[in-house]
Amino acid sequence: MSYRVKALLVALPLLAFLIAAALLGWQRWMGPLGYSPQVLAHARELHEHIIAFDSRITVPLDFGTHGQEADRDGPGQFDLVKAGRGRLSAAALAIFGWPELWNGPNAPHHPTPGFVAEAQQQQETRYRILSGMTRDFPERVAFAYGPDDVRRLAMEGKFAIVMSLLNAYPLGEDLDRLDVWYARGMRMFGFNYTGNNSWSDSSRPLPFFNDIPDALGGLSPLGRDAVGRLNDLGVVIDVSQMSTPALEQVAQLSRAPLVASHSAPRALVDIKRNLSDRELQLIARSGGVVQVVAFSGYLRPPSAETLAKLNALRQRFELPPLTGLDNALMPGDPIIAIWPEARFGDYASQLYALLEEDPKASLAQYVDAIDYTVKKVGIDHVGISSDFNDGGGLDGWQNAGELRNVTAELITRGYSDADIAKLWGGNFLRAWAEVQAKAKHPSHPQEHAGHE
Repeated sequence: MSYRVKALLVALPLLAFLIAAALLGWQRWMGPLGYSPQVLAHARELHEHIIAFDSRITVPLDFGTHGQEADRDGPGQFDLVKAGRGRLSAAALAIFGWPELWNGPNAPHHPTPGFVAEAQQQQETRYRILSGMTRDFPERVAFAYGPDDVRRLAMEGKFAIVMSLLNAYPLGEDLDRLDVWYARGMRMFGFNYTGNNSWSDSSRPLPFFNDIPDALGGLSPLGRDAVGRLNDLGVVIDVSQMSTPALEQVAQLSRAPLVASHSAPRALVDIKRNLSDRELQLIARSGGVVQVVAFSGYLRPPSAETLAKLNALRQRFELPPLTGLDNALMPGDPIIAIWPEARFGDYASQLYALLEEDPKASLAQYVDAIDYTVKKVGIDHVGISSDFNDGGGLDGWQNAGELRNVTAELITRGYSDADIAKLWGGNFLRAWAEVQAKAKHPSHPQEHAGHE
């Protein structure tokens, strides 16, 4: 063997080792997500001074039970420990109820009148969970009834809960329930979730519920009355998940700013659940805020591999190939209205399992959505939401302890500290203050949860 060959055999492993060491050192220097120490330090410092507000976190029905304690760093995406670690100042914690078709033996089941009572029970359980947090940890958490409360609680080092009620379905047709929930502390109200209700059409009508698109043509007379009542109370109207006609009618009727608590631009993923440019502009013209949501399926289309698997699934269930993405992300084909319950359950379970396997969107893709929204409506009308505990979470922002990663990405895009403070809560607090200023029944910060 020649000297040169021997030298090469010795040098190549050494070179590979040096390259690997350099890459490892670079990764450690840049951090796990590739941000420099300077950017990460900037993000950490910024979160010591700004109010960070997340406009949509769902309260799991077992939150606070053994293994899911609010004051422990548990397996969920949100708890008080993670909020403290991430310097999350406040969040709209969602109390919502839905026709729980998956309960009971041989589920799923078509909704019956008894499902309203089930949805009301979900609301009550979540309300007791939030009230229990403020009772059990008064030194760490409290309800906020207005933007000044959020600022005061932040100064006191306490986490602020903004009570959000999502989905009018459990309220039946009783408009006065809005007053009851206001007295309990509700300060944000969203008309819809998946499926239409008697107040408003959903952007995701569900054939299994025998829904049809735009069944009401937007808002019902009850829904129209609700807009005025919510304005009078000083409650923020949340237009996420509404159909386009419903959102347009709310924008026409409301005398106060609107908020989309967890939405993304339709330009990124063309589904009705996302907001068109016109809808973005209607919210901004009201003085409101589009809270861009960290939900992968709304930020980028499913991968080609996942789409192929979805079409194979559809073929097995004798459904036509996908021509758009709405029915890729939910069981929304009209024919499902006549399917037996077991067939629907089998299809829906397999559909969501495939979507769960799709890779999560990245922080870069998330901030692309923020960039787009800012370009369309301006920096004063954009905010941030996670949708944790209901499908939200990204590669790099998987729980409430990782807010600084989002901020690091914003810094690398050139957003100023002032702009980042607006995105993380300043814009929402400003809009909320305007909503309360236009109320006929001003909010009373001294109210506490539990008063009826």
